[in-house]
Amino acid sequence: MKTIAIASDHAGFELKELLKKTIESLGYKVIDLGADSTKSVDYPDYGYKLATSVSKGDAQFGVAICGSGIGISIAANRKPKVRAALCHNVETAALARQHNNANVLALGARFVSAELAIEMLKTFLSTEFEGGRHENRVKKLGSRN
Repeated sequence: MKTIAIASDHAGFELKELLKKTIESLGYKVIDLGADSTKSVDYPDYGYKLATSVSKGDAQFGVAICGSGIGISIAANRKPKVRAALCHNVETAALARQHNNANVLALGARFVSAELAIEMLKTFLSTEFEGGRHENRVKKLGSRN
């Protein structure tokens, strides 16, 4: 069974709770890394927790949520082996997987509806990396030049 790690700050808490249920309904195991309420917290702390889980292989994919999605995606991308993609619609969620082999879906809770977030999540999890011409580009993302 594949495992999905999910984390948010306070602004993404409610969307995180909804997406956890969706992930479980799709047959995945969920690792909830917080936040645990709408009480103000710092998004980098949760982005780093999520990235560590994905980087270590505890989870095959991650979902990172903050108000805009920007801050938590920046935090997640600081960890090796993590390719967090901030997506705004179903097409960008598909392309993140197809072209960039993204392993973390980043969402802005203040900018996407719950319905759209669910569709983006389903698309992200069901879309395969195309490889081919994208393979070498993705390899370069992991280099430390």
